[in-house]
Amino acid sequence: VQLQASGGGLVQAGGSLRLSCAASGRTFGAYALAWFRQGSGKGLESVARIDWSGDMTDYADSVKGRFIISRDNAKNSLYLRMNNLKPEDTAVYYCAARESGARTYDYWGQGTQVTVSS
Repeated sequence: VQLQASGGGLVQAGGSLRLSCAASGRTFGAYALAWFRQGSGKGLESVARIDWSGDMTDYADSVKGRFIISRDNAKNSLYLRMNNLKPEDTAVYYCAARESGARTYDYWGQGTQVTVSS
């Protein structure tokens, strides 16, 4: 599967953005999906995860209650709604896919920059 993230940009603290990740391939629904981020000089951080059906989600403590991950298998798309953004959310955000039964995310999008100004 090939992934392409979009929707990043510059926003003031307290604002909102919605990231999208478009996927190719007819078996999109078989993949678990996730959003990761990497701030300048920081390591890669898992932000949110969603299972193949969309029924199960998981969030990093730092974004819990502010971010919402969702997917539309009919549109081969993954989303991340980000509310009440903070300067510390500034990072490059990546979408990633993991095949059923796999232990790692082996498919990655190119990343989209999110910058939150104070």
